[in-house]
Amino acid sequence: MDPADADAATATATATLVQELFVADGPVDRPVRIASLVAFQGDHRTLTERDLPRIASALIEDVAKEIAEEIDEEIDDHARPQLTDALARTLHALGTVDLDDLRAVRLGPEDFARHLAIAAPDADEELGPADVRTHASLREAVCAHILRFLTIRSPFVTAAEDAAFEERYARDIVAAHDHLTIYGIDLAHSPDSWPLDAAYLSLETETDGSGPSAPAEQALAGRTRVLLWGVAGSGKTTLVQRLAVSVARGDLPAPLEGLRGRVPFVLPVRRFRRDGFPEPDAFLSAVRYPHAAAQPPGWAERVLSRGRGLLLVDGVDEAPEEERERLREALRELPARYPGNVWLVTSRPSAVRENWLAAERFTELKLSPLSREGVTAFIRRWHAAARQDITDQIDLDRLSGYEETLLDAVRITRDLGRLATNPLMCGLLCALHRDRRGYLPRGRKALYDAALSMLLERRDRERAMLPPEGIDLPQEPKIQLLQKLAHWMLVNGRSEMDRTTAVETLGRHLPAIPHAARQGGPEEIYRHLLNRTGLLREPTPGSVDFVHRTFQDYLSARAVVERHDFDFLIDHAHLDDWEEVIRMSVALARPDECGYLLEGLLAARKDARPVHARHRKLLAAACLEHATELDPEVRSRVHRYTRDLVRPTSLEAARALGWIGPIVLEMLPDPSGVSDEEAHRLAVTATSIADDRAIDYLVRLRDRASWAVRAQLAGAWRRYDTDRYAEEIIGHLDERELDFPVSDLEELRALRRLGGRPCVQIAGALTPGQLAEGLVAERLTELWLAYDLGADLDLSWLAVFPRLEILRLSHRNAEVTGVPEGVQVIVAGA
Repeated sequence: MDPADADAATATATATLVQELFVADGPVDRPVRIASLVAFQGDHRTLTERDLPRIASALIEDVAKEIAEEIDEEIDDHARPQLTDALARTLHALGTVDLDDLRAVRLGPEDFARHLAIAAPDADEELGPADVRTHASLREAVCAHILRFLTIRSPFVTAAEDAAFEERYARDIVAAHDHLTIYGIDLAHSPDSWPLDAAYLSLETETDGSGPSAPAEQALAGRTRVLLWGVAGSGKTTLVQRLAVSVARGDLPAPLEGLRGRVPFVLPVRRFRRDGFPEPDAFLSAVRYPHAAAQPPGWAERVLSRGRGLLLVDGVDEAPEEERERLREALRELPARYPGNVWLVTSRPSAVRENWLAAERFTELKLSPLSREGVTAFIRRWHAAARQDITDQIDLDRLSGYEETLLDAVRITRDLGRLATNPLMCGLLCALHRDRRGYLPRGRKALYDAALSMLLERRDRERAMLPPEGIDLPQEPKIQLLQKLAHWMLVNGRSEMDRTTAVETLGRHLPAIPHAARQGGPEEIYRHLLNRTGLLREPTPGSVDFVHRTFQDYLSARAVVERHDFDFLIDHAHLDDWEEVIRMSVALARPDECGYLLEGLLAARKDARPVHARHRKLLAAACLEHATELDPEVRSRVHRYTRDLVRPTSLEAARALGWIGPIVLEMLPDPSGVSDEEAHRLAVTATSIADDRAIDYLVRLRDRASWAVRAQLAGAWRRYDTDRYAEEIIGHLDERELDFPVSDLEELRALRRLGGRPCVQIAGALTPGQLAEGLVAERLTELWLAYDLGADLDLSWLAVFPRLEILRLSHRNAEVTGVPEGVQVIVAGA
């Protein structure tokens, strides 16, 4: 028999034995004294006291495996009669203990076992010291099964226990997730993290790239199944934290009121990536929730069966490629088995294909790169969070000055603007700018080198800190040791490792790094790296990972380049989670090494699937912008091999080109002679690149009559410089049947300068006064308010638009009043 089947059979047998101890009837709508439920006394007895030794003997047989580690040996056959008699006396005490079922369950197995021990003081009198300890372990294990039975038996006890556990679980969710670490802060009296509310920036999402972006909270409202794409550092996990904490607290933004009362399950895929998606009652243990054992039996199953769950499955890309299909099967089967729950699944875009969960009715959303306003808001919030614990006015003034100069630098300097596209990069820029007193490095390699310097050396040195625990390691040995951990994760396809494995890995490499070996053993060095580098953390007891996957990728790339292991990279280039490592390796490698790596990506491989060959060639193209120096012949070959690949044949392929970055703009074909269908695909690709250089390419598409092309160009406005895009793109688009999106006040004013438009879509939370002043009244015939306007909506202000015929609302409202006569109101989903 399979060991798992054997364990299940044992558990069933134990439950049957425990059930035999109690009568079948009795109240279940209120607490009941345990003594009135036992089956060996009272008017409805089904057992006699002579049956207790038989049941005790069978229970010992069943639970012996459970306590094997505690007693550190098998139960001796000679001791079984005495232990059977002792446990039978303990079971008899169930008829005398003065506890009801609810109070007993709330005590827990350990305290309930103490109550029985007090009620049966003579149970141990014939046992030796070792057997007394064995009996204590047996007693507690049997008590756990009894309490499980009492919980399942009574709906009243079940409901009370569920409510008590959910209250504790909600507090733990808030404690675990209600903070954000802003990496690299080194202010002398400032903490390393801030409350989520203070540092959180609402992220923007889009559906297919053609419509306007919308705040994530708004985009998620009313949806029960969402697959959310986002590149590394885009804020996927932060959004998961925000949702979990908001639901656990019951403090929800208006668009997400529908989530009130739900139970959040934060399920990082890396925790169960190789074991498969856990069953509901194993959710908490799979993610190493420290109090998983305290959950009432069947609690998670009941939550999901009643449609009360919020399931946050974070990081599909962290499952091995060969395991993702099994993960998809679980995401097909579980929502069908437990309808009514809300599912949010996150992934890097390159890890799953478009429509990966479409058959399961998941809506696919994509986290947008930070807009200019988003970058500004992030920088403002970062500095506001940094000010929280500063009391010296000079330091406050200095920090305010850094804030303003950084905002100017990001707006003016193209390289910085290209780096500041997601929260992670913005956080690094903020920290480095402050750390270097207004100086910023250029380019990705320089950025990460500077970040490592700040975190690993300058942070403690400039605080004049004494070496903690007597360990004082320079930057380079620390980098070498961290690279060993990162490289282990890369080779083993992991983004998290056991603490024991981490210590063993360091132990193997310490002899080759004498500066570190002289200062301590593997355990001491591990603690030093964990506590002082700012790069490692222990997300749960017994495990370690990097604070962000990007640091792991960068250090992995350093390790591979130092080992000259480029064939190793080439062999794994078809795997999605190696993309960042390979791109960073190109940035770190010498010119001849870059050439070898890129040639290897282009070379035909006999065992390569067509999709993998295409992926490798696109990756070669993506790597070009990271190569500081490269043989022109190699660069030319990359262009030649990838030229045809940048003529996408589907919208999915067109969007997939976006991850390559600005380099693809140099490779896209001239759109002047292509069909409207191909022009639309080229527009999708170009607008996926949030770089103002894309405007130069999009100008060649602006005169197309195709609605799909025009809509694609109009929907991308927010990604680029407002005035330039308005002048060079928006101002030239044919107005027919086209909704012009407006996301903020700056765009509203730009559209007014263009003379207004008949059909306008408002995607940002602008006030009625701003809209009345900013929209050109004599031109407006159709208005689409694509954001949540709240309840009890008075629309009488629309009377200022005499030609308005249609009003579209993307969200239902409690009551809409004041609609001018003759205006047709269309509500989404109505």
